[in-house]
Amino acid sequence: MTTPQDLLAVLVDADNVAPSRIGAVLTEVARVGTASVKRVYGDWTSPRLSSWKSAASEHVIQPIQQFANTAGKNATDSALIIDAMDLLHAGRFDGFCIVSSDSDFTRLASRIREEGVTVYGFGERKTPESFRNACDSFTYLEVLEAPVADDAGREPAAVPGRVPTSRLRSDTRLVARLRAAVETASGEDGFGDLAAVGSLMRKQHPDFDSRNWGYAKLSDLVRATELFEVGARPGGGVQVRDRRRAG
Repeated sequence: MTTPQDLLAVLVDADNVAPSRIGAVLTEVARVGTASVKRVYGDWTSPRLSSWKSAASEHVIQPIQQFANTAGKNATDSALIIDAMDLLHAGRFDGFCIVSSDSDFTRLASRIREEGVTVYGFGERKTPESFRNACDSFTYLEVLEAPVADDAGREPAAVPGRVPTSRLRSDTRLVARLRAAVETASGEDGFGDLAAVGSLMRKQHPDFDSRNWGYAKLSDLVRATELFEVGARPGGGVQVRDRRRAG
């Protein structure tokens, strides 16, 4: 994974992402690296992208013009993919951030990872599983900030708050994945390092994020299930154990 000193290329599909989201995306990007290149792709002659112009200027993102020459063909996606491959072969970047909810970027993400370069995806919850799983990490736009109205003034669905314990425990897929990760990371006493658990979850399920259930930290989510013992780890950090291993 990258560090805040590593160089990242941030490539945004303007046809597929609201400009009101980009500030939160860039804040998230800053947690994992430095956005050395920031580009947003679209047909800037289209009235649909008018609100993107001020957002691109505010966040110093380079607009890349791509005319929609043929109806039904997404020229914007093609331009983004071509630029991404050029940047990849330049060998300067430690990671790519692809901001889109479009499955057309699935092969691009896979190809970049084949070169040993990290891919961070950002998109809405509607993003197809194929693209989410092709990334090293995928973050839903809905968890990055409070909901905002769209360009037509329509209010979006509210981002849910913390999912209560009863619903967490009935989420069989979440529980099974957490238990499997804890078991893999644990020693003979059943305790595993929580950071290692989080890393395993991300590697196996790129869209895993405790914020998807309304919890800012993994430790908060794990505690809320009431299925695990969570406490300080000798020597620092946090450890976790499946309560079924206790005693």
